[in-house]
Amino acid sequence: MSNGKPTPAELDLSDVEWVVSSYSGGGGDCVRIGVKDGFALVGDTKNPDRPPHVFTPSEARALLQGVKAGEFDFLLDL
Repeated sequence: MSNGKPTPAELDLSDVEWVVSSYSGGGGDCVRIGVKDGFALVGDTKNPDRPPHVFTPSEARALLQGVKAGEFDFLLDL
């Protein structure tokens, strides 16, 4: 592991239980979220074979708190 945070290649993702947002509309235009060995994983539902992004618990908390606070609402206008 590099700097305590693994790369996707260092993780066995075969048993990850992925969750997809109910807001995706079923068209595959969404991200998927999972957890492995205490790390948060964010992957692409349209390209499930691509490695997911790996986040530490504190990185995942900061992201979720920012989303809840509306800090990323500008993305809704894309």
